[in-house]
Amino acid sequence: MLANEQAVTVDTLIPECQTRFDAGLRLVGISAVEIKTDSTFDVLYHFDKDLQVSHLRLNVPKADAVPSISGVYFAALLAENEIKDQFGVNFQNIVIDFGCTLYLEPEVVKSPFCTFTFAKKDKVKEEA
Repeated sequence: MLANEQAVTVDTLIPECQTRFDAGLRLVGISAVEIKTDSTFDVLYHFDKDLQVSHLRLNVPKADAVPSISGVYFAALLAENEIKDQFGVNFQNIVIDFGCTLYLEPEVVKSPFCTFTFAKKDKVKEEA
């Protein structure tokens, strides 16, 4: 782990983001990576203030829900919807949830960058 990186849990993610928002940090972006060896996702949140970059790292099992930070950083809704589309990360309570159709057509049932797809499988079950 980097010196400017902090591990968070599902329970501490939103309070940590709120602390950064209150301190004037800007949300630069959100990244996700599938960890195949232990069936988890790492979701990384990148922040900046005065050219000092810091990060939060959330490691979650693939089937678990990840709380949306769009209630704190509204613009996060775009990155969260993109990650939901492309990786299948199950973000919950996104301010505006595109339902896995931000970049993908509704008939697409598998997230292109992930071997596991939570959101799309539920969609298939609903249609069946």
